[in-house]
Amino acid sequence: MSEEQVRRFKIICSYDGTAYFGWQTQPGFPSVQETIEQVLAGIVKAPKVDIHSSGRTDHGVHAHGQVFHVDLVTRMTERSLKMALNANGRLPPDIRALSVKEVDPHFHARFDAKRKEYRYYVWNTRLLPPNKRLYNAHIVRPLDVEAMRKAISYLVGTHDFVAFAANANRPIESTVRTIFEFDVTKRGSRICFRVQGSGFLYKMVRSLVGFLLRVGSGKEKPEAVLPLLEPGNKRTARVPSAPAAGLTLWRVWYR
Repeated sequence: MSEEQVRRFKIICSYDGTAYFGWQTQPGFPSVQETIEQVLAGIVKAPKVDIHSSGRTDHGVHAHGQVFHVDLVTRMTERSLKMALNANGRLPPDIRALSVKEVDPHFHARFDAKRKEYRYYVWNTRLLPPNKRLYNAHIVRPLDVEAMRKAISYLVGTHDFVAFAANANRPIESTVRTIFEFDVTKRGSRICFRVQGSGFLYKMVRSLVGFLLRVGSGKEKPEAVLPLLEPGNKRTARVPSAPAAGLTLWRVWYR
């Protein structure tokens, strides 16, 4: 194999987002993207490496299965590249490469994604254990899971979710998205919201959960979600964003 051949790799990574100002590179602030790019550049001895993810995560949001692609000039095998990324002293311990696979040069981590799953965790009891604080929103007041489940039933399907999106300060072609699956379960003190969709608007998942928590606390009726899905609606104070720490990008599908 020629040393000059450019090869595209699909890499699935996991990270604890607590110490980072989100995925995307931001001058003057630590980001997951910049951290991985610098490590990859060192591994292949390139002045700069650009990676392209399936999507961005915000400050404090975690990922179990974030996907990105990268073009590298290297003769390393998939296994060797994965080992090099995870070697001591390279990636920090809060970022790990779970898999590395060479793919077709036309593969795109963002544009080829067909479905994404997010999970949002809530610790619903008076006391939040210290080791849970970075990965769960803490809600003391008891939440009505059945009421939230009824509200969720109205959210599944294709709707205009503009009322559940924050201003991303960038143009958006459409605010219509499709939610394939959405459920909420409770085990002990932990409540898990699991949502799969074709894609999500800026802070959409945190906004959906924020409103559902209002339903669960009795501040809104489950049916109150219906007017918010009407075309042309706008976001109001009735739709708060749930805290970032409870959110994890769980998985991205490409078929």
